[in-house]
Amino acid sequence: MIPTSFPDRATVARLTARMLLDIEAVHFNAEEPFTFASGLRAPTYIDCRKLISYPRIRAALMDFLACRVMEDAGFEAFDNVAGGETAGIPFAALVAERMALPMSYVRKKPKGYGRNARIEGRMTEGERVLLVEDLTTDGGSKLSFVDAIRATGAHCGHTAVIFYYGIFPETEPRLAEHGVKLHYLCTWWDVLAEARHDSVFDAATLDAVEAFLKAPRDWTR
Repeated sequence: MIPTSFPDRATVARLTARMLLDIEAVHFNAEEPFTFASGLRAPTYIDCRKLISYPRIRAALMDFLACRVMEDAGFEAFDNVAGGETAGIPFAALVAERMALPMSYVRKKPKGYGRNARIEGRMTEGERVLLVEDLTTDGGSKLSFVDAIRATGAHCGHTAVIFYYGIFPETEPRLAEHGVKLHYLCTWWDVLAEARHDSVFDAATLDAVEAFLKAPRDWTR
């Protein structure tokens, strides 16, 4: 069913943060920091993949995401919804269902046999494609997916995610330089605010997380 109700952004951000905390997708640990693929060490980690196992929360967030995209980009702005391998695939399917659009997905690299394709599903020249993923940190992985979509002759000027780190100021300008607009539901700041409100973690941990969010690269050093 195509969503027709558009909650305000602050409510969406707060509810999204609460849902992520409720299913324990949010992990804070200042004593034993997490290490990301980029080498960045942080007291924060989020696992949006867990959302697929919670139908009520999953449904609410996909309604929110479809509404956000339609509100920001337009109701007839897209012809196809593409998920990024692998975490973006289920969310792309759910958003495509809500927007009554075809769905495809983009591999991280050619599969190395058969058609050696990066795009799976039907995507044609001139189509306007929305790229959907679970989250974005600095936007780097999105650019590779966007380039693969554009290589088919399709257009891709928008990407939608559930969670955006919101702590690296270069992210949105970097995407914009590539002709891509970012749409998202909540950031680490929203999660931190909700965690403080509900005392989900102890105060010392939350203070360490806040210090990281204010200066992530300094905190890592």
